[in-house]
Amino acid sequence: MIGMLKKVIGDSDARYLKKLDKIVNQIEERSDEMKKLSDDGLRAKTDEFKKRYEEGEKLDDLVPEAFAVVREASTRVLGMTHFRVQLSGGVVLHKGDIAEMKTGEGKTLVATMPVYLNALTGKGVHVITVNDYLARRDAEDMGRLYGFLGLTTGLNVAGLSKEEKREAYAADITYGTNNEFGFDYLRDNMVTYKSQMVQRGLHFAIVDEVDSILIDEARTPLIISGAANRTSELYGAANSFVRMLKEDQDYTLDEKAKTVQLAEAGVAKAERVFNIDNLFDSEHVQLNHHINQALKAHKVMMRDEDYVVEDGQVAIVDQFTGRLMKGRRFSDGLHQAIEAKEGVKIKRESMTMASITFQNYFRMYEKLSGMTGTAKTEEEEFTNIYNMNVYSVPTNVPIVRVDQSDLIYKTLESKQRAIVEKIAELHEKGQPVLVGTVSVDNSELISKLLKKRKIPHNVLNAKNHAQEAEIIENAGQRGVVTIATNMAGRGTDIKLGDGVADLGGLFVLGTERHESRRIDNQLRGRSGRQGDPGESLFFLSLEDPLMRRFGSENMSKMMERLGMEEDQPIESRIITKAVEQAQKRVEGNNFDARKQLLQYDDVMREQRDVIYEQRDEVLESENLRPVVEQMIESTVKRVVDSYTPEEDVPEDWNLDGMVEYMNMTVLSKRELTKQEVDGLDPEEMNELIMEKVQADYDEREEEFTSEQMREFERVILLRTVDQKWTAHIDQMDQLRQGIHLRAYAQNDPLREYKFEGYEMFETMVASIEEEVSRYVMKAQIQQNLKREQVAEGKAVHRSAEQSQEQQADESKAEPFVKGETIGRNDPCPCGSGKKYKNCCGQDVS
Repeated sequence: MIGMLKKVIGDSDARYLKKLDKIVNQIEERSDEMKKLSDDGLRAKTDEFKKRYEEGEKLDDLVPEAFAVVREASTRVLGMTHFRVQLSGGVVLHKGDIAEMKTGEGKTLVATMPVYLNALTGKGVHVITVNDYLARRDAEDMGRLYGFLGLTTGLNVAGLSKEEKREAYAADITYGTNNEFGFDYLRDNMVTYKSQMVQRGLHFAIVDEVDSILIDEARTPLIISGAANRTSELYGAANSFVRMLKEDQDYTLDEKAKTVQLAEAGVAKAERVFNIDNLFDSEHVQLNHHINQALKAHKVMMRDEDYVVEDGQVAIVDQFTGRLMKGRRFSDGLHQAIEAKEGVKIKRESMTMASITFQNYFRMYEKLSGMTGTAKTEEEEFTNIYNMNVYSVPTNVPIVRVDQSDLIYKTLESKQRAIVEKIAELHEKGQPVLVGTVSVDNSELISKLLKKRKIPHNVLNAKNHAQEAEIIENAGQRGVVTIATNMAGRGTDIKLGDGVADLGGLFVLGTERHESRRIDNQLRGRSGRQGDPGESLFFLSLEDPLMRRFGSENMSKMMERLGMEEDQPIESRIITKAVEQAQKRVEGNNFDARKQLLQYDDVMREQRDVIYEQRDEVLESENLRPVVEQMIESTVKRVVDSYTPEEDVPEDWNLDGMVEYMNMTVLSKRELTKQEVDGLDPEEMNELIMEKVQADYDEREEEFTSEQMREFERVILLRTVDQKWTAHIDQMDQLRQGIHLRAYAQNDPLREYKFEGYEMFETMVASIEEEVSRYVMKAQIQQNLKREQVAEGKAVHRSAEQSQEQQADESKAEPFVKGETIGRNDPCPCGSGKKYKNCCGQDVS
């Protein structure tokens, strides 16, 4: 029946690729024409294409000819000619979709055609890779091809100065990592001068290993943070307390859900130890929080699996690649709790200053495409989130790798013995082995067992990835044994050494199944490239985390009923299917988690767009007076409305309070009197006050040069927007961390977050308008200070800490903003009735 359906509807990928065949034929038909051209003639095609594009010809119309030019240039410069399947993959990328191409099919070369074509627009093309090594390698290798054709190539990696980054982005084609592109976007929206920005728009991006970047890494947002003034004294005390607790008595642990919480006995113990009456009193919120994080650090977060301790610091391990995520820290005090657990120096908590998810960053590109060896299992997510379809491009040569059925052992120990025996057998034979492990801990355990057997091997994990490319490239040599955590070394081909093909090719040995089927497929895909022979085999045990979390008890009983020995494995399609079902469930949960993250970040995205647009206007506008006047008018209307509520009769309006507020906030020389507003309606009051504001503003304009006044407005706006926005981000972050508790009151947390987030944003906007109004109208102007960033932040996601960058030198002196001298204990000039230090004074650094 299924076969008949396939005949009727056909395979969607096959149908699409058949359509592409027409374009591929057109490209090949141009081959002879391009071969006849001299090097200069081939190079001249670039200027010809640019001119045709400027005159209105569409890029789609240029595909056959432009791709043929790149193909011929690649033959001459790189000694590599694109296969037909690579031409198909290139068209898929140009169309803004994902090309799923198996390992060893030359994805790097595939990208050169759509990269060249889209770079002809002059808007810049970004090629995004998973690490600096690949970005540097591809920029150098493919840069030779682009340079031959008259295009420039830039490299954007960590540690570059702003000038170097700006130069990299100004190139026709820019290679770099996802982290750097994302962080540069955030940093660009924190600068104080337009000239300090490095990016020049998000036109077209090709994401290499697209599943790793847009799926695996999408669960954690990019964050730039600064130090927060929060207490850290309780980490040590909470850590000592948690060490006293007993499982099932003082706390409950759900290994499957990875959650832990105090039981009643644990709460009572905490109250005795810390000498308090009620742990859940509002005054003990901090203590409760620290205890919960310490519990999580001890019982959920595992050393050498979730993190490693290196050089006296706790470094997070990427669960998908096994690499260390240097510079990134667990949020909400969890990182400090782990530092206390491990006895290393506890660093201060940080405050989020700017944040964005990879989903929302990459969705800002006008056109986005990607390539990987494994994307079909996540096609729904790519379509729903990024509007990209996934098309499987066939291999150039049929795959002959043999994928054996999983071997399932009763215990972890028996599985490990079998793994070592298999490696020893293959090593003796001379067949190279790539051993795939899920965790750092597991890789080091296998390494230890191999050392006992005196089997030489290389280990590639989060603790040792400096030479990963070299280790992976040599993994196909005769007799070499390589242990790799997850997909460390991804992006580099494993080429078979002399005589290895006769031995059966590269043998891929999986030590357990990963939560994601994609990661298993990636590991298998390291073997059998370009028609090479190869084998793959996974060893499982009923004590593996995935098996333990998803019902291995029934399988264990079945093995016992069959009377199977501990070292006797079983090959069972039923069990293999059960494992795949478990993987599907985990993938579904992870998709839901990423989707939820995106839904929450969409709330911030709308707010971020408003603020960043306003910042751009401030940086680019020649005259900000209309913007400031609109803010003053908005502030005046809001204040007048609050002092003259519709529901009250005019006799009950607080005109004294309104007059005092206006004189303290928006009026400098032309004071307002109660007599002037008495008898007026609110609309007339607004007009009167704004007339006085306009007159005051004009007078300030006359006191100073126009240039001074414009820069003064810009300084005030930038400082105020940045201060308020930074505080708002942190408040939204705190709101989000506790919003899930609303579910207990039968409220939808996301709906509550949207509603409260909107209210908080409106409050922040009003606060910005009020402060800008007060400082522009009341502050003094001097001549001796430049604009300054509100605070220096650092990137804290998946990249090393960013070095502090020097501010760009400006040749002319900039105005200095100096407010009126107000004592900290004086009444606040805003008219709130509070002391200055407890009101507007708390925002002044």
